[in-house]
Amino acid sequence: MSNLGQFDTDFYQSNYTIDNQEQSYNDSNAYGNLYGSREQQASKQPQPDPLVPPEMLMPSGYAGQFFQPASNLDYYSQSPYIDSFDEEPPLLEELGINFDHIWQKTLTVLNPMKPADGSIMNETDLTGPILFCIALGATLLLAGKVQFGYVYGMSAIGCLGIHALLNLMSSAGVSYGCVASVLGYCLLPMVILSSCAIFFSLQGTFGTLSALIIIGWCSLSASKIFISALDMEGQQLLIAYPCALLYGLFALLTVF
Repeated sequence: MSNLGQFDTDFYQSNYTIDNQEQSYNDSNAYGNLYGSREQQASKQPQPDPLVPPEMLMPSGYAGQFFQPASNLDYYSQSPYIDSFDEEPPLLEELGINFDHIWQKTLTVLNPMKPADGSIMNETDLTGPILFCIALGATLLLAGKVQFGYVYGMSAIGCLGIHALLNLMSSAGVSYGCVASVLGYCLLPMVILSSCAIFFSLQGTFGTLSALIIIGWCSLSASKIFISALDMEGQQLLIAYPCALLYGLFALLTVF
């Protein structure tokens, strides 16, 4: 029996003592208490409301700075998108309507002896020609003649013919818009003749002489502008002849 007691004591002999077991038990209890206290604090802390801004939930003792995006007026004032609106040209200029050029071209047509400015007359300004064509048709309508279709048709065909002729005669090419602009502006004297037809008849000697004068006036103004814009000195009579044939058709509509 003594041998068995000695064997048992030798078998269960170890460096692990009761004091070490108590110390590990105390450490585990301390860790559990600390973890439990953190869970209790987290459960006691109120959850933030999603509808409340986070700035209102910060503690009063917070000494940091919040980022507040402020509007930079200098940036918006220097923005290219805003400056582009200020730099845009006026609406009439974008549409190609320049009243100063219209007035200068009208004065050039009304005064056949005045030298024409080739830089201005070479522009494709169709505002004045359209107004003069409408005015011619309106005055013919007041005289009892509905000739809007003939006015527009002869204008288009005449511009095509003069355009082809000028391209054959001049070394520098000319655009169709320039030809239509010049011929349309020079239609103004014909509007004056059709306005006279409202008050008295032109079917007589006076009417015939007036029509011839107006035809010469229109053709002289148109040829003067063409030779100035295309540098065709010495060819005014060659250009004035087909222009006189074109304006003669408008005169026939006005007189008869």
